[in-house]
Amino acid sequence: MMMSRPLGGAATDLGQTSTALSSLTKLRGHVHAWKAVRAFCVQRGGDYAELISLELADTKAKLLRELIAMVALAIGLLFALSFLCIALIATAFGTPYFIDVVWGVAGSWIAVSIAAFFVLRAQLRRASHFAALRPELRKDAQVIKEAL
Repeated sequence: MMMSRPLGGAATDLGQTSTALSSLTKLRGHVHAWKAVRAFCVQRGGDYAELISLELADTKAKLLRELIAMVALAIGLLFALSFLCIALIATAFGTPYFIDVVWGVAGSWIAVSIAAFFVLRAQLRRASHFAALRPELRKDAQVIKEAL
């Protein structure tokens, strides 16, 4: 018996070979792109490590200065307000307004505490730690996207 062959013969085999070579070429291109991305990431890894250590040192110094300033301010304000409150209470002692003054002082302290809470919360939201690292990461991510 004779086997029937599809029409086209060698031309069809050549087309399949061409498609396979095209796929192989695309695959090699993707592998080459990923190798370039890997090399880029390895190269930038050292840069990131150095940048992170610099950012950590800078953030630590800023945080320490801010903390010392806040503690000094808080202690100063507490002493000033305490003596002011004692003076107000001592002045009102023996008058019919004594209880009102004591409660007014307590209410003032509560109001100051609430205001301090909201100010501190607003400052923490605006804090921009590692500000120099974010743009570098974005730039590198864009380079990787372009390479692929």
